[in-house]
Amino acid sequence: MSRSHTRVTEALRDEACPVTEVLDRVAGKWSIGILIAAAHGPVRFTELERAINGISRRMLTLNLRRLERDGLLVRTVYPTVPPKVEYSLTPMARELHASLTELVGWAERHRAAIAEARAAYDTAAEQRPDAD
Repeated sequence: MSRSHTRVTEALRDEACPVTEVLDRVAGKWSIGILIAAAHGPVRFTELERAINGISRRMLTLNLRRLERDGLLVRTVYPTVPPKVEYSLTPMARELHASLTELVGWAERHRAAIAEARAAYDTAAEQRPDAD
């Protein structure tokens, strides 16, 4: 591989890695559920736990910490006995929620077309002679 090609590859990798890292974090199954559940205002841990089917307490805790660390959630602790803790979206997370909402809308609008394309592809693949 030429030296210039190596530099281009390294530059692309250096640029793509942070983007991939962020997308992996916010596009995760649980992260999306948490962001959607918290979009309607401050929400408590138990409310999140009930709203997100299949998430364990441990996984919810880990994801809440990650989202807080990434600046997407604000954790507010009220000095009561027992302590009351609420989670709310940051402005950055509200922007992300708007994008997620658009993506969900796109998926709903194109769901039938995607199913048709898959069926057509599968039918054509069945009719092709094996390329192996």
